[in-house]
Amino acid sequence: ACVSPLAPLPPNAGGRTPQHWGAGGPLAGAAVMDSIDAVRALRERLTDELVVTSLGTPSYLVNAAGDRPLNIYLWAAMGMASSTGLGLAIAQPDRRVVIVDGDGAALMNLGSMVTVASRAPRNLLWVILENRVFLETGGQPIAAGRTADLVQLARGAGIANADRADTLDDLDALLSHGLSEPGPNLVVARVGTDSTKTFPIVDPIRLKHRFRDALGLPVR
Repeated sequence: ACVSPLAPLPPNAGGRTPQHWGAGGPLAGAAVMDSIDAVRALRERLTDELVVTSLGTPSYLVNAAGDRPLNIYLWAAMGMASSTGLGLAIAQPDRRVVIVDGDGAALMNLGSMVTVASRAPRNLLWVILENRVFLETGGQPIAAGRTADLVQLARGAGIANADRADTLDDLDALLSHGLSEPGPNLVVARVGTDSTKTFPIVDPIRLKHRFRDALGLPVR
């Protein structure tokens, strides 16, 4: 799910009390984590991993949790974080690659689950923030967590190590496993609709140069 600086957030956005999903879907009524807390839990564990973020909310949250030169933020490429992360994992087999995706973006490129499973990069962790709405365009409900179960879709595609985090404790355990054990690993984190307006670098050339420099590659 994504958010625009011009789009109004849903009524509970940014609230510190646990939000609950409404009716519809097998997970309705369950309390969820604040998305910024979920992303901070990931940031605290990062060392030299390469991080690819989907446009909108995932990029804003990852930047707010702590920018780093090994982060590459995607713009105008909804659904492509998983493809980009897979390419990086293949090109950099000795480095752990982390994808931070939105559920809406994941639904836009479900074929990536099949490709990730087929290529089976052992160094890939795919984290999907599941808030069940398109924040980018005003909070419209989407299928994720309602009629579509992203964990079951991933397992059906062949990603055996796919699971859902309902709480920060769950998430911490799954992140620990995903960052240390062979992948591909996929974690769906159930989060609320809180977001942030802490924007990362938007210039793609500057991002590319910074990222290549952090990898010790020629900047060109």
